[in-house]
Amino acid sequence: MHLEELRTLLDRHARPDWTTPVDGVLISKVDQPDPPAPSMTGTVLAVIAQGSKRLALGDRVYEYGAGQYLIASVDLPVTGQFTQAEPERPALGFGLVLEPSVVAELLLRAGAEETPRAGGGAPSGIAVSDAPAALLDAVVRLLRLLDEPRDRAVLAPLIKREILWRLITGAQGATVRQLGLADSSLSHVSQAVRWIREHYAQPFRVEDVARLSGMSVSAFYRNFQAVTAMSPIQFQKQIRLQEARLLLATHPGDVTGVGQRVGYDNASQFSREYRRQFGAPPSQDAVRLRRSVRSPAGVLP
Repeated sequence: MHLEELRTLLDRHARPDWTTPVDGVLISKVDQPDPPAPSMTGTVLAVIAQGSKRLALGDRVYEYGAGQYLIASVDLPVTGQFTQAEPERPALGFGLVLEPSVVAELLLRAGAEETPRAGGGAPSGIAVSDAPAALLDAVVRLLRLLDEPRDRAVLAPLIKREILWRLITGAQGATVRQLGLADSSLSHVSQAVRWIREHYAQPFRVEDVARLSGMSVSAFYRNFQAVTAMSPIQFQKQIRLQEARLLLATHPGDVTGVGQRVGYDNASQFSREYRRQFGAPPSQDAVRLRRSVRSPAGVLP
């Protein structure tokens, strides 16, 4: 019942740019499978009403389809691919940006019993579960507000908080709760992720980033690997190659210059690693990229 109405609402309100009048809410509609493409996840909830998608994060692969949801608690570099989508039955999905400040507010209101216990390390930055009826019901009620502009400003924030609460108390609650805890292992790894993304073109020592994150080297490496499925150096390489791909879309004739801008001093190494990642040399992939349309959210629909 919930899925049927969810499909109807998503199909009716889908836009080419995936946005909606409700801040932080996205709707996707894709009518054909696509080749694997790199993107960043953002920190989001994604619920699929129809179709399916596959994501690769490091050596981990996640598949999710109708009636399932995916949580991305850290902005991670992934490779995504729609595996079930066709014009007569397009992939339809709902996305909600997760705000750590709102998660923290809900945890404060709930009290200490909803705070995850210390220990156990950081959870994976991505997790998939079946969507319970209460979560789907809240998503449907939020989407109904797209037809009710008078009520939207008042009710949408309340329902978005309800959705977050369903996540906090659900199967992936540990991951979502850590998103709102300033001193959680996940928050320390998120600090490192942000630093690497902002300084991806420059070399770094793992010891320095661990110190910046407030962890010992061994704890940092263990938790970083748990969250991202990559070592810090592998993560940096993923970011470099994704940034290079974006630059090549607008500077297709300057392969050497783009490689240098993202931190590669050796042009042949850049070309080799780029081809290994994207399946084509930089110059050829740039042409292909300019012909394609990037989706605004890597984990959606």
